[in-house]
Amino acid sequence: MELPTQRYRVTRADLVRYAGASGDFNPIHWSESFAAKVGLPGVIAHGMLTMALVGRAVTTWAGRPDAIVEYGVRFTRPVEVPDTEDGTEVQVSAVAKDTDDPGLVRLDLTATCAGVKVLAQAKAVIKRP
Repeated sequence: MELPTQRYRVTRADLVRYAGASGDFNPIHWSESFAAKVGLPGVIAHGMLTMALVGRAVTTWAGRPDAIVEYGVRFTRPVEVPDTEDGTEVQVSAVAKDTDDPGLVRLDLTATCAGVKVLAQAKAVIKRP
């Protein structure tokens, strides 16, 4: 069963707030010139911020944070965040599948930004409501 797509706006201001909370002030997350120097297309979101947004979607679908039993992803593409008021949008979708345990559901997750998949092998196992 497909679950409703969740959408999350990410702006440069969000990157600043996340850097302050995480302590990750790597210039690839705020400096256009530094990001270009290291071969990136522009300033990118923190990978863990992207993972947290997907985790937020899982929590929304599960109905509560303590319903998450397992959660994991692999990073495949960066989320580029333009220096505009609107920033960019991360879209998260999922397909729910039964597991061998009748009390659990597996979610096969897809996260995209600008139509490009940014995570691979993204999955979660949640308790049934």
